[in-house]
Amino acid sequence: MANEKIILGIDPGTTIMGFGLIKVVNKKMEFIQMNELLLQKYADPYTKLKLIFERTIELIDTYHPDEIAIEAPFFGKNVQSMLKLGRAQGVAMAAGLSRQIPITEYLPKKIKMAITGNGNASKEQVAKMLQSVLGLKSLPKNLDSTDGLAAAVCHFYNEGRIEVGKSYSGWDAFVKQNGDKINKQ
Repeated sequence: MANEKIILGIDPGTTIMGFGLIKVVNKKMEFIQMNELLLQKYADPYTKLKLIFERTIELIDTYHPDEIAIEAPFFGKNVQSMLKLGRAQGVAMAAGLSRQIPITEYLPKKIKMAITGNGNASKEQVAKMLQSVLGLKSLPKNLDSTDGLAAAVCHFYNEGRIEVGKSYSGWDAFVKQNGDKINKQ
């Protein structure tokens, strides 16, 4: 039997959540799909978080990914933006953890480096490289979905490496690795 697994990549956001799925068969990638969850029309931030959670659960229940790769929020100057992104990421992670799916976080620079060889590559450069590597016929208008797909591909490229990012196999692992931070609050 072929060695197969499915990786769900997520680019969390409170305006647009991008996601992409790849199947790995005998160490070769196959594109499954990419899309985005549009959240601009919702004013209530809690409704957005609920929709992110529900869509992530729906993706998990439909495609049964073996692993989830998620883009970590980058440290910017706007604290409110970071807080919103962190919440979006946390809700997507909670959905995966509730289904016992291992999650790995990747910094945006790490994802860009894995895809293009340049940690400062533009979204367009990442999208074009994914198009080439996965044989995509066209690219979406918004590139949030390619960012989600890039997280999945980055995870595939980093498989078997010792230092890939933060990984959590479930709630127990998350609490064990972050207990000191949780207890300080």
